[in-house]
Amino acid sequence: MDMPTKDEITALLSLVEDPELQRNIVDLGYVEDLRVGNGSIDVTLRMSKPVTPLRQAVGDDAKARLQDAFPGVAEINVDVVGPQPASAQRAARQAASQKGPGTLPGVDHIIAVASGKGGVGKSTVATNLAVALAQSGASVGLLDTDVYGPSIPTMMGVDEKPGFSDGKVFPVQAHGVSLMSMGFVVDEEDAMIWRGPMASGAINQFITDVVWGELDYLILDLPPGTGDIQLTISQKLALSGSIIVTTPQEVALADVRRAARMFAQVDIPVLGIVENMSYFVCPGCGHREEIFAHGGGRASAEKMGVPFLGELPLAHGVRASGDIGIPVVISEPESEHAKAFMRIAAQLSGILAER
Repeated sequence: MDMPTKDEITALLSLVEDPELQRNIVDLGYVEDLRVGNGSIDVTLRMSKPVTPLRQAVGDDAKARLQDAFPGVAEINVDVVGPQPASAQRAARQAASQKGPGTLPGVDHIIAVASGKGGVGKSTVATNLAVALAQSGASVGLLDTDVYGPSIPTMMGVDEKPGFSDGKVFPVQAHGVSLMSMGFVVDEEDAMIWRGPMASGAINQFITDVVWGELDYLILDLPPGTGDIQLTISQKLALSGSIIVTTPQEVALADVRRAARMFAQVDIPVLGIVENMSYFVCPGCGHREEIFAHGGGRASAEKMGVPFLGELPLAHGVRASGDIGIPVVISEPESEHAKAFMRIAAQLSGILAER
């Protein structure tokens, strides 16, 4: 029989979707290699995420469609692999660092989780996002840059000290994530009465002295606002981008716009906006109440021309999980709030893969 052309095969593959990103694998650039000849079709799909439980399902779907469409082809092979090591991306960022912020050796993407004001749940988002990415199979680090009010040790349930050797610091491990925080090196109840330059100096040490190893993602939990620490990080590190966390009401959205302007001024792209405490569902009757209004995060994202990554509910489980040091994506994996974090992680992974 006549073998199908590459264009015919590509058209068929464009019907296969990544279930998490809800886009077809051709547009996502997953089709890395396509060979036709000697009675066989050989396809290599390179997924955008390091590991995904849906990876094989995508491959199986592609193979089934090819077999159904071309029953006369003797052999059809679909090989699904993860992303290549980002050596080229690192080299490009390192070259750029000659004129500006630098990279961290072995770290593919550095993402800042920020907010224009406190109390919006930024650390909760950073923590669960890091763990969600780790659960997808990625290697992840989480750096708590809030030297005045570090909360990552509590939220990740860690009270041990990091390792020290030859002037270097080795992160603490918890829930599959490498961690560093000022909370690991000072007593929990000590007040950090530091001026801005001292806080910036501590962040410089975190940047230069911590041995992160090979990471797909390093998540930075920034302090609220637009102060010295944010400026230090933007000057020292070549960030892949930032995520801005907000609540729906106007007083928080005004701060989102200020945070976005800060990132624009230091040439850091905003990868998306997350609306936290978007709504509350009564566990007894199921009634949904939008306590802090609703939809402001999405509207701000549309106005700014950046992705809206999703809504997170105001939920008892999220708060309780943070208090006991077990992020909700682990403690209540089947809950709607945990699934919302997982969806946000999948979107972020896809956005970074396309950059």
